Amino acid sequence: MKAKDLVYSNKYISMSRDDLVGKLNDALTTSRFNHVLRVEQTAIELAEANGVDPERASIAGLVHDYAKQRPDIDFINAIKEYHLDPVLLDYGNAIWHGVVGWLFVKNELGINDIEILNAVKYHTVGHEVMTKLEQIVYMADYIEPGRDFPEVETARRVTKKSLQDGVAFQAKQTLSYLIENNKPVFPQTIITYNSWVPGNTD
Repeated sequence: MKAKDLVYSNKYISMSRDDLVGKLNDALTTSRFNHVLRVEQTAIELAEANGVDPERASIAGLVHDYAKQRPDIDFINAIKEYHLDPVLLDYGNAIWHGVVGWLFVKNELGINDIEILNAVKYHTVGHEVMTKLEQIVYMADYIEPGRDFPEVETARRVTKKSLQDGVAFQAKQTLSYLIENNKPVFPQTIITYNSWVPGNTD
């Protein structure tokens, strides 16, 4: 199914897809906006292959980066206002736009579906337990057609064969990348790796 052919049922959000796309166009740069459209389409395809509601996947794919280009102070204020783990203050937008950004999705877009919100929350750092929808957004963000990194074709092939194996593959690759590039590792990223990778032989 093509994303543009989806007609929202209002089960998950009280606006049409066109209205939601318009809000994202206003909130994001052109390149980031085009990325979320590609993630949406990839999420729909993964949803159809894995028995998940394509509408839910469309919404989650579109909004996963809703907060990506907000100023840092918005996240800092939200961390303090909602009494989130203060360790978050030691990180930046790469972590915040998901782990904190779901709050903006909920409050500003009126989305209350817990799986969609968790898909946003987990899409960069993963989680030890993820529903199929949450796994789909985690992977769609990683393998959408605009991505170009050495292992992306392997990631696409693995994910097409098994969504769960795709999650394990990404968790391992992400941790390896952070370590090799001397970047800080958010604690949840390690928890995700430990939950999905050991014992996975693919």
